[in-house]
Amino acid sequence: MINIQLASIQNLPDIMEIIEEAKTLLASFNIDQWQNGYPNAKQIEKDIHNNESYAVFNTKNQLVGTAMFTTKKEPSYEIIEGNWVIPPGQTYGVIHRMAIKKEFLQQGLATTILEAFHKQLKEKKIQSLKIDTHEENLGMQALLKKLAYKYCGIIYTDYGAKRLAYEKVILF
Repeated sequence: MINIQLASIQNLPDIMEIIEEAKTLLASFNIDQWQNGYPNAKQIEKDIHNNESYAVFNTKNQLVGTAMFTTKKEPSYEIIEGNWVIPPGQTYGVIHRMAIKKEFLQQGLATTILEAFHKQLKEKKIQSLKIDTHEENLGMQALLKKLAYKYCGIIYTDYGAKRLAYEKVILF
């Protein structure tokens, strides 16, 4: 059984270890995502203090994954080259900074994390979840396709990076 809970500041070293592993993995595939000092400990600490950082624990109570999840508006999603599924002005969920410890990859943890956030949104009666990824991050794109996320267009991060934007309608 996987346990997904809000991260605490005590989880920061383990979360950063997972983030650093993910950066190394992305670099090994020549994916220019998370290669310029982001995300860093300061960002994750901010997520923790905002109650937006989640820690994923396995049955042995090992921290095996992390993600940032919020229902606050994402400024970089205000302008999209394309169209979101749910009209602007509605509350939506957002996931950023999702990573899995390398020895636990390909075990369905990312699916479990996303489905847990889908459940939270349903409970709050929020219609959709938005996420973006690098155009060369084929693993994340395949996961989103598998979970019936719709490709909506291109957004640009606050630091100008081009990202593919996806949305999944949770409530109809």
